[in-house]
Order: sequence, then structure tokens, then C-alpha cells
Amino acid sequence: MRNIKLTIEYDGKDWGGWQKQPNKLNIQGEIERAIEEVTGEKVDLIASGRTDAGVHAIGQVANFKIEKEMPIEKIPYALNSKLKKSIRIKNAEEVDEKFHSRYTCKKKTYMYIINDSLQGSAIYRNLEYHFDSKLDEKKMNEAAKFLIGEHDFKSFKASGTSSKSSVRTIYSASVERKDERVYIKLTGNGFLYNMVRIIAGTLVDVGIGKIKPEDIKKIIETKDRLEAGKTLPAQGLYLLNVEYE
Repeated sequence: MRNIKLTIEYDGKDWGGWQKQPNKLNIQGEIERAIEEVTGEKVDLIASGRTDAGVHAIGQVANFKIEKEMPIEKIPYALNSKLKKSIRIKNAEEVDEKFHSRYTCKKKTYMYIINDSLQGSAIYRNLEYHFDSKLDEKKMNEAAKFLIGEHDFKSFKASGTSSKSSVRTIYSASVERKDERVYIKLTGNGFLYNMVRIIAGTLVDVGIGKIKPEDIKKIIETKDRLEAGKTLPAQGLYLLNVEYE
């Protein structure tokens, strides 16, 4: 049995999220369908994590097992020929049978994009969040540093999450501007449901002066969701990279 690792890029706009679900377009089911068409085998495609409806990925990782002796370099081309253009298989490689996209993952990096120009963008409206007031990205970056380390991120956890523990480790956190866009990047060993989008909403509060950068530390300590900012929309969020070593 061969264990195949895929690196996947997708535009989440037209999809109901990663996970298979009845009566909704989903990325997992779409790729599984393509794999069956190419290999003749039904597979269970395992992702590094489930992304919600509207969330994008540049470096999602998933794996599946097949018997077919198909050259590994041909798999991306074969699958892409069967997939909608909003999903692209960027790379395929054969990995150890013990590799598991979710359980062997060490780090994930997410990015959130905010356009803070007055009018926003018609072209990129589904690929970023528009906030029509100028943000102070330097203060936001200062605030982001308080997120680094191991903390109980209960204040940044959406209700309904199934995680038993809300303790996570953030290895790096940064905010930078490029012209009219502000980019929030977070790398951690795992993220709670809507955690990145809530952090982004809280950093926006810093960016408009509603709270101070050092207030992030207090918000973490309260473990109270009501103390953090609002959950920003899905279209600004990207799963950027998944690391296994």
C-alpha cells in the first residue's frame, strides 16, 4: 500500500469547507472523487486540518493510500485534469506508511489579509477582508508579540469547539503592511476553532486604538471570549504552510 502526500492550494469562495458533508460542495469530497477517477480506488483523504467555508489554502497538506503503481510525478497533473480550477494539486510525494497529515503535523502557519483602503477592492473582495479605516500596523505588530509562547487561548476560542484543551503554543506572530493591505501571520503547533479570525479581530481593535497592545496579555489571562475582539470573516484567512519536522 502506497501512502501519498499532497500539497494543495484552493480558493475557498465557492466551497462549503474542507470536510465532506451532504448537499454541500466540499474540497475533501471533490479531491476524493478525482482520485477515484484517476486510480479506480476509493480513498479516505486525510487533511492536516479542516478549513471552514470561504477559507483559502496555499499549502494545505493531505494524504491517502492506494495500491495503484502510478508514477508519483504524474499524480498532480492527472488529478488537476479532473478538478475544478479553484483546487490545484501543487505537489505529490510518496511518504512513509506511518505519515499522517493531521497527527504528525508539528507547525501550521496561517495568514489573514485586511485591506484598509477607503473603498476596498472589487477584484479581491473574496480574497481579503475590507476594513474602511486606516490601521496602525506597528501597534498591531507590537500587540501580536504578546501571543508568542504557550498560553491558554480560551479567550480566542469560538463556542462549539470540540477541543478538550485550549492550551496552544504560538512560535511566531507578526503584522506588516504592503501598500493598502495588512498581513497578519501566526505560526503555532495548533489552532482552536476560529482562533486566528478572533485574534485578527482583536488586533484590529488595537489598530484603531480601541485597546492598547499590552491589553492582549490581559485578554489571554482572563480566559473570557467576551474580552477579545469579533470574529473576522472567512474570506481573509489562508492556511499558508504545514510543517512536519
